[in-house]
Amino acid sequence: VPDTVRIVMTIKETENEYDDTLEKSAKMTGQLKDSLRTLGFEKKDIKTLSFNINTEYESYQNEKNIWKQRLVGYTFIHRMKLEFASDSQLTGKVLYILGHSELTPEFSIEYTVSDPEKSKNELLKKAVSDSKKKAGVIAKAAGVSLGDILSINYSWTDIELVSRPVNSMLLSCSAMKRTEEEVAIDIEPDEIRVTDSVTVVWGME
Repeated sequence: VPDTVRIVMTIKETENEYDDTLEKSAKMTGQLKDSLRTLGFEKKDIKTLSFNINTEYESYQNEKNIWKQRLVGYTFIHRMKLEFASDSQLTGKVLYILGHSELTPEFSIEYTVSDPEKSKNELLKKAVSDSKKKAGVIAKAAGVSLGDILSINYSWTDIELVSRPVNSMLLSCSAMKRTEEEVAIDIEPDEIRVTDSVTVVWGME
């Protein structure tokens, strides 16, 4: 069951000079963090997921009508996340601030769990228990009993414990005409459904 809200935010801007791009990224990131501090968050609560600076080129024809490319600037792309315990009022206030920000960040909302390792371990425990039940049924049908475990094979699958009930485009295009105090997001995310597998080999007696 999801118990944590994750807001994923992306800001980007293009400048002519590399140093100006770095300076602009620092300024915009600081502005975004400062705006969220009004809700009680600290700067350290906004975590970077990725940060890239890409070179931007454009095609043109020279005086000999030969197509060439020239550098037009540098674009930074900064993806960040903000996680907090599920709270519809607080979620609404965060989205209100993002929707009214002059930075025009792209953002989306996800739901996850606060302790993913606990959930993954519970899933693995259930997988082993399920394999034992099925092995017992097979052994009984064959008229034998299970012996010792000979091997266990687990693939260590990378499991994503995330629910995305809201389309990011709907969020970014939503009409934020209410005041911050009036905004509330009435969303009840579904349970996160994940699967995992383990192979257990028993001897028979």
